[in-house]
Amino acid sequence: MNDPELQTTLSPVDFQPVVQRRYPTPDALDATIARAAAAQKEWAAVPLAERIAIGQKFIEEFTTMGQRVPAEITKQIGRPISQGAGEMKGFMERAKYMLSIAASSLADIPLEDTDKPGFRRFIKRVPLGVVLVLAPWNFPYLTAVNSVFPAIIAGNAVLLKPSPQTPLSAERFALGLVRAGVPKDVITALHLSPQLTTQAIQHPLVNFVCFTGSVAGGRAVEQAAVSAPGFKGVALELGGKDPAYVRADADLDYTATELVDGAFFNSGQSCCAVERIYVHEAVYDDFVAKFVDIVKKYKLGDPEHPKTTLGPVVSLASAERIRKQIADAVAAGAKALVPPEPFRAAKPDTAFVAPQVLVDVDHTMDIMKEETFGPVVGIQKVTSDDEAVTLMNDSPYGLTASVWTNAQANPESEEAFLKIEDKLECGTVFLNRCDYLDPALAWTGVKDSGRGISLSKFGFDQLTRAKNVHMKIKTT
Repeated sequence: MNDPELQTTLSPVDFQPVVQRRYPTPDALDATIARAAAAQKEWAAVPLAERIAIGQKFIEEFTTMGQRVPAEITKQIGRPISQGAGEMKGFMERAKYMLSIAASSLADIPLEDTDKPGFRRFIKRVPLGVVLVLAPWNFPYLTAVNSVFPAIIAGNAVLLKPSPQTPLSAERFALGLVRAGVPKDVITALHLSPQLTTQAIQHPLVNFVCFTGSVAGGRAVEQAAVSAPGFKGVALELGGKDPAYVRADADLDYTATELVDGAFFNSGQSCCAVERIYVHEAVYDDFVAKFVDIVKKYKLGDPEHPKTTLGPVVSLASAERIRKQIADAVAAGAKALVPPEPFRAAKPDTAFVAPQVLVDVDHTMDIMKEETFGPVVGIQKVTSDDEAVTLMNDSPYGLTASVWTNAQANPESEEAFLKIEDKLECGTVFLNRCDYLDPALAWTGVKDSGRGISLSKFGFDQLTRAKNVHMKIKTT
């Protein structure tokens, strides 16, 4: 009999339990939030330089702690062990960068240049208070660090609720911060049922909510926050259906290799994975052939085997949804180019899904419109830059987009890229790369990809508020 107060994480490899955690009672959750609010006031009084020093100790501490992470992630979500080091590398890169800009981003802003005689004015950045971070499972460390680390350094307390699929990530993250010197009630890992999550969102001592996940999940978080007494901020990092455009002068070998990785890394389970590709007709056939040849070399199977490059998707439900999306596209006229025979692990009633490339697709098909979150990509032929831009923008999402052209050899191609970039409706536009978050840039989306910003200086702005100080010193 299932215990409704017990959270059980099942491995997508064999659907066996990996870890279990018991939910707190509603009263215990209220008490935890109250302790976080009290601890936050003391933490905010710690000088910024000391908080930064503790952040540096965390980076040193987690360099050792993080060695266990890839194997834990493989157990929880089935990602190939060979891909685990990449998440830790990105985690450290983002933490180090945000720490490096903390002093300047959180410094007072003087207005001496425009102060009148006898006056002094400046703007402070002060913490919001208690920040609830609702983290996803697909990159549990990479996504959580975007909000948790700068929130802590800025003087907030953080309640970190991981996905039920990756409970160990929040526990390890919080433990590393406490070992580095962050007071234990300033960072708390919480395992919550949907009802308790709503309670936490609506709690009067929770000042801000950061959510990363699906559009449906984002709407639920927004509704819960709106229904709460008082007002609180909500940042939503949601889904994507990220497009790529291959221009006629692109380096096809390089572009195909990069886009295959951008589409199939982590079994395509990334909000900024490349899910649709538009290719100029002059190079369409050559590009598709090169792309498919690379995909055919993927190895689907046991994620703990070092040569495996594709593991299962996160659940049987996800696998069945992805298979249906492919079948619906084929029934509507799409052509599947990757034969299933080499991918013997991809069997019904499992979470293993064979990689697939679909051509003869169009925007009447869900495969080109709705987020797949799996190892599938659609490729469509276009005749011009303008047609590519129109199709890239024909989406309810707007997270990232990439353009592939030989700007190195042809300055006119760089100019063409800038004209295309200016018309694209998304948060980030890449030239000759994809599926990457640069911590110096503001990570954000438009349309149904969400609202709010993480990383960069603007990430600190989101997790603090402006407080103005206006001093009239001379009164006679």
